[in-house]
Amino acid sequence: MANNFSFDIVSEVNFMEVDNAVNQAQKELSQRFDFKGSKSSIDYNKNDKKITLIGDDEYKLKALTDIIEGKFAKRGVSLKCMEFKAKEQAFEGTIRQTIELVSGLPSDKAKEITKMIKNEKFKVNTQIEGAKIKVSSPKKDELQAVISFLKNSNFPLPLQFTNYR
Repeated sequence: MANNFSFDIVSEVNFMEVDNAVNQAQKELSQRFDFKGSKSSIDYNKNDKKITLIGDDEYKLKALTDIIEGKFAKRGVSLKCMEFKAKEQAFEGTIRQTIELVSGLPSDKAKEITKMIKNEKFKVNTQIEGAKIKVSSPKKDELQAVISFLKNSNFPLPLQFTNYR
C-alpha cells in the first residue's frame, strides 16, 4: 500500500449531455407559441464547442438563454462552463450571441487553484500536470478537507475530483 493518497482536480464538460441539452432546447423552441413565425434559432457547433443564439429582439434572446440554461441544468451540465460573448447585430435586425463552452483547466486557473490551496495552509502537495492538478498527502482527511474547501469556494469553472486513491 502506498504512503501517499491522491486525487486529481479537473474541469471537464460532458459534451454528450451538452448535445442532448441543445437538442431539447431546439425542440422546445420549435414548440413554443411565443416563437411561432420567429427567426430565432439555437445552433451548436461541436467542433468549435460554440452555441450560437439568434433572437428577433432582446426579449427573445433572453428567453433563448433561459431555455438553454434550463436544459443544461436538467441534464446536469454546469452553467459555469458557459462563457457568454458580447451580443451583436445580425442579419435582418436580429441579435446574435455566442456561447463558448470551456473545457479543461487553463494554466492560469490551475495556478490560481494551487495558490488558493497553499493560502489555506493544507498539508498537501500540489502538482500541475497539463489540464489537471494532482493533489497528494499522507492523510486522507487533508485531501477531503481540500475537496470540501474547493467545493465551497465559488470558483468560476466547474471542478471535478477524480482518481481518488
